[in-house]
Amino acid sequence: MASITIDLDNDLKRKLRLRAARRNRSMEDEARDILRAALESAQAQNLADAIRELVEPFGGFGLELPPCGPMQGSR
Repeated sequence: MASITIDLDNDLKRKLRLRAARRNRSMEDEARDILRAALESAQAQNLADAIRELVEPFGGFGLELPPCGPMQGSR
């Protein structure tokens, strides 16, 4: 298993410590789980799915698409 060193500011370290404690885990296990979940989520989504996930909680958005056909002024 590979290892890395990450410098955390005190507030972030405190939040990680508290989150780990709530889940009865070490800070290292919690950080590993957070990284794993973030990377799996990022790989599973394409851009359209990621945008949809961000806007759906706000009611989504609707776009009226123009009719298909040749562009005006094109030759």
